[in-house]
Amino acid sequence: MTSAKTRWFGVREPLPARHRVWLTALAFVMPLALWCAISYVPFLWHPLVLVHDAGDSSVKGSHDYLSAGQLVEREVFEQRNEVLRAAGAKLASGERANPIYLSAPHEVARAFYTAFTTAPERRGDYWLHESLWHSCRIIFWGFFYAALFGLPLGILCGTFSLCSRLFEPFVDFVRYMPAPVFGALAVAVLGLADEPKISIIFIGTFFQMVLVVANTTRQVDPALLHAAQTLGANNRQLLTHVVIPGAVPHLFRDMRILIGWAWTYLVVAELIGEKSGISAFIYQQQRYRHFDNVYASIIMIGLIGLFCDQVLAWIGRCVFPWESGDTRLAQLAARVRSFVGWQRPALADAPEGST
Repeated sequence: MTSAKTRWFGVREPLPARHRVWLTALAFVMPLALWCAISYVPFLWHPLVLVHDAGDSSVKGSHDYLSAGQLVEREVFEQRNEVLRAAGAKLASGERANPIYLSAPHEVARAFYTAFTTAPERRGDYWLHESLWHSCRIIFWGFFYAALFGLPLGILCGTFSLCSRLFEPFVDFVRYMPAPVFGALAVAVLGLADEPKISIIFIGTFFQMVLVVANTTRQVDPALLHAAQTLGANNRQLLTHVVIPGAVPHLFRDMRILIGWAWTYLVVAELIGEKSGISAFIYQQQRYRHFDNVYASIIMIGLIGLFCDQVLAWIGRCVFPWESGDTRLAQLAARVRSFVGWQRPALADAPEGST
C-alpha cells in the first residue's frame, strides 16, 4: 500500500510512462465527459423546453404564444399546459433542452468540418481558414518583435547591474498596465490595419518577457562565472561563453510559456481598429447564432496553441537533451554537433558546482 501511494503521490517522483499516457488522456476525457453529461442527460440541467407541438392554439390565456421549434423556459411551458389542461384541450409537447448557446459535442464536432466548407453569409467576410491564418500571422509578428527586443534586453538586465537598475524599474511599472488600454493610441498612431493588433501583442508580452528573461539569466550558476573569471575571461566572454549558453535551455522554456501569453491577447487585439482574424469570425458567428461554430473556433485556437507548444517542447528536447535526461536524444544531438563541427562551450557544459 505504501509503495503504491508513493508511486502515485510521491513528491517529484516520476510516474511510469504508461501511467503518464493514461493521465494525459484523462486530462482531456474528464472535461469532455462533463460536457457530454450536461448536454445529453436531461435531469442534470436542461433549463429550457424545445416545443414539438404547441397544443390547442384556440385556447387563449397565459403564454399562448408557444410554437413548434421554439425554446422556452420550463416554467412557461408548464404554465401553458396548466391553462390547456384546465380547458380540457390538447396539451403542448416538447423535450427538455439546453440554451442555444450551449452546443452539444456532436454539433461542435460537425462544425469542425462545416465551418471550413460553408461560405460566409455576407459577401466579403473571411472563411474560417483565412481567419485562422490571419490570426497566426498577428501572433507571429507580435511575438517576433517582442522577442527581438525583449530577449537581448532581458539578458543584459540579468547580467549587468547597470542595465537592471536602468531598465527594470520602468519595465516593472509598465507591465501592470493592461495591454488593451493602449488600443486607442495604437489605432491613432498606426491606423486601422494589422499594425495596432501586432502592437497589442507586443506590449502584452515584451514587458513580461524582459523581467522573466532577466530572472532566468540570473539563475546561471555563479561557480561558472567565477571559474571563467579565474581563467581570465572578460565581460564579453562571460556573456557569450558562460551566461548565454548556461541560460539558453531555460530561456527556450520561457519562450514557450510567453508565446502562450501572447495568444491570450489575441481576441482583444483583433477587435481593435478593423475587426479581423478568428476573433472577427467568432463574433460574426455569434451574431448569426451559430454557436457550434463559435465553440469549434475556440477549440481550434487551443489545438493550434497546444500543437505549437508540443512542437517547441520536442525541439527543446532535441536541442537540449541534457536538460531532459534522455540519453538517446543526447547521443543524437552529439552526433549532429559532431557532423556540423559545433561544440558547446566547455564552461557552459560543466556540471553544477564544478570549477
